[in-house]
Amino acid sequence: MLENQQTIGKSVTISGVGLHTGNKSNMTFHPAPPNTGIYFRRADLEGSPQIKADIEHVIDISRGTTIGKGPVIVHTVEHVMAAIAGLSLDNVIVELDNNEPPVIDGSALPFVHALKEAGVVQQDSPRDYLVIEKTIVYSEDKRGVDIVVFPSDEFRITFLIDYKNPALGTQYTAMYSMKDEFESEFAPARTFCFLSEVEALYKNGLIKGGNLDNAIVIIDREVDKSEIGRLKEMLHVTGDVKFEMNGYLTSTPLRFKNEPVRHKALDLLGDLALLGVPLKAHIQAARSGHAANVELVKKIRKEYEKIQITSKYQGKKTGDYVFDALAIQRILPHRYPFLLVDRILELEPRERVVGIKNVTINEQFFQGHFPDHPIMPGVLILEAMAQIGGVLLLNTQDRPEEKLVYFTGLDKVKFRKPVRPGDQLRFEVEMLKLRQTICRMAGKAYVGNDLACEAELSAAVVNRN
Repeated sequence: MLENQQTIGKSVTISGVGLHTGNKSNMTFHPAPPNTGIYFRRADLEGSPQIKADIEHVIDISRGTTIGKGPVIVHTVEHVMAAIAGLSLDNVIVELDNNEPPVIDGSALPFVHALKEAGVVQQDSPRDYLVIEKTIVYSEDKRGVDIVVFPSDEFRITFLIDYKNPALGTQYTAMYSMKDEFESEFAPARTFCFLSEVEALYKNGLIKGGNLDNAIVIIDREVDKSEIGRLKEMLHVTGDVKFEMNGYLTSTPLRFKNEPVRHKALDLLGDLALLGVPLKAHIQAARSGHAANVELVKKIRKEYEKIQITSKYQGKKTGDYVFDALAIQRILPHRYPFLLVDRILELEPRERVVGIKNVTINEQFFQGHFPDHPIMPGVLILEAMAQIGGVLLLNTQDRPEEKLVYFTGLDKVKFRKPVRPGDQLRFEVEMLKLRQTICRMAGKAYVGNDLACEAELSAAVVNRN
């Protein structure tokens, strides 16, 4: 059944201090038109600039997810994003008068209550989903992180943590229905940290707004009596407190026996919301944190971009390739006799592209190069490589159909093998550097398994008119 996008019915404000900065802030959720997405607005800066809450703007994951663009920076957005995603909201402006949302009680529940108070409103525009069609895997051997994204008709999360601490140990949770379980089973889960981390976080200018009312502290080391005063100051504790090994420090009882792992799942949901599109997938995560979550989102984002590009230029995929000859003509401005790409086999946006050129005896250039010994001119091999490289620049620019790629330089050019009629050239081009409208790529051309040509190409993207 087709689902429509959703926003909120009115503006609503929530106030408090930021977890890491300790800055006081007022945060107002505003309705937004269809197809807007989620934006954070800094009302305290001149002109009230906005920044889109997406993976392209993540600038720091040291102890939370921070987004930024120039002077516009917003710290610790994951709990707000989790609340928005958990209520299946698509279009919301989050206005702040400081650089960090209020932590409130360390969970996403206060934000859920505020958004529900504003009311969920259906909009007259269909919701787009990213449907995962093949398994995606992300691992970090050093930290023991494993995340697998499976195809699924619904969004689901299963999460495992297994810290070497008896108070925490191994914990597991699963969310099989975001609609039925998010608000009651995951939104209330509060942030946590180990006592051994507190001093380092404090020295690094973090947890300035943290206290036992908005965070769970897990005692994972013995505490000398001489330390208690300093630790109480860092944790903003005024009364007596016992630092007993393998216990929890919190002003209230745990909300769930496995509250820490539920909060990990909450953080994952908030980071996944930076995709900018809701998922239909089952995420199985073990020992993941913000750094791994962000890398996973980047990996999923590439799949989404590939789907978007293919849908735009190719339509329905009908074979084991990305673009056929007709789709290529919608992308590149070249035409006969100078279109030298027949098919794009693989495409990793901003990273890598693989394409082929079928070389036939009917090519015009064989009439003069050379009549009795036909060889494809090296300059045309480079041109075909450059055209395939041009496809790699898709989605790096706004309105790519209005752009042209001018190649500005060639380096390290080597011809290894002559290319003759009947050969099929397979080009593999990788992005080395991309900065706004300037890029550098490395390309190789193969005939079968034999390297025929290699080069590095520099290019600039310009307007067609």
